[in-house]
Amino acid sequence: MKKKNYLKVAIDSPAGSGAGTQAKLISEHYKLYYLDTGKLYRILGKVFLKNNSKINYRLFRKIIKKTKPVNLKSKKLLINEIGMAAARLAKIKKIRKIVNDYQIGISKFPPKNYNGVCLDGRDITYNIMPDAQIKIFMIASLSVRAKRRFKELSNLDHKITFNEVLKSIKERDFSDYNRKISPLKKTKDSIVINNSNLTIKECFLKIKKIIDKEIKFNFS
Repeated sequence: MKKKNYLKVAIDSPAGSGAGTQAKLISEHYKLYYLDTGKLYRILGKVFLKNNSKINYRLFRKIIKKTKPVNLKSKKLLINEIGMAAARLAKIKKIRKIVNDYQIGISKFPPKNYNGVCLDGRDITYNIMPDAQIKIFMIASLSVRAKRRFKELSNLDHKITFNEVLKSIKERDFSDYNRKISPLKKTKDSIVINNSNLTIKECFLKIKKIIDKEIKFNFS
């Protein structure tokens, strides 16, 4: 692949759809620089809660600027309260600009030794990386997403009930789809993948087929 025309994969999805898992697999397979954009808001959500729910734009900007991929791997960021705080902050225009500028910078200037970038979030396909060659809108049923998130949190020893997780995801969906700034939506050129009944491997192979076709016709 030519560096001047590197591969860009953009994935949007509602919470718990498995986009993060697939984005990681895709990035590893094609040697793409992966950025979990939702975790950026969770990092700010964690700081927000620690500061007694006070917004400090200067601090937020400093934190995002210094964020490295390793900072996004903390499983503690998956705590339900942090997720809700992140959703709340994501509605604020000034905060979205801080995070968006960072994301756009990564998409335009990925680190060396990578064949491209892969970003997943809520507004990647039309706001952060509208020029992506591959755009995917990943979905799964509400019950499947709730079961996945509940299992994930249970494995991390978080004390939370399934009904609490289900309620949380419903609230996240409403917030993501209905916020005025950069809401979650499917673009006309996005490929919908419903993985409710797919294994992780089956979903990966489906996406791989799409990417391989793009590489064959535009990067060979």
